[in-house]
Amino acid sequence: MAKARTLCAKDGEKMAKTAAKAKTSAFMKPMQPSESLSKIVGTEPLPRSEVTKKIWAYIKKHDLQNPKNKREILADDKLQPIFGSKKLDMFQMTKAVNKQLK
Repeated sequence: MAKARTLCAKDGEKMAKTAAKAKTSAFMKPMQPSESLSKIVGTEPLPRSEVTKKIWAYIKKHDLQNPKNKREILADDKLQPIFGSKKLDMFQMTKAVNKQLK
C-alpha cells in the first residue's frame, strides 16, 4: 500500500509541474491589443485565448457570421481594420488577430 501512495505523490508532482508550465506558456502571456483591436476587446493586456473569446462574443452579438456559410465572418466597421477585408474565413482570423497584438 505504501507504493500506491508514493505513485500518487509522484503523479501529483508531475501534475503540479505541468500546471506551472501551462501558466507560463507564451499562449497565456498577456498581450497588448492594437488601437483598432482595443475597440472590441478593451485596452488592457490579455492572453490570446481571452482576445479570441471576446472577438467571438462580438461576432455573435452583432450577428456577423454569414448565414449561408457559418465559417465566414462578415466584418463590420470595427472588424475591417483588424481583418484587412470585408470577409474572412474563421480559420484565418487567428492570423489576422495575432498581427494586432504586441
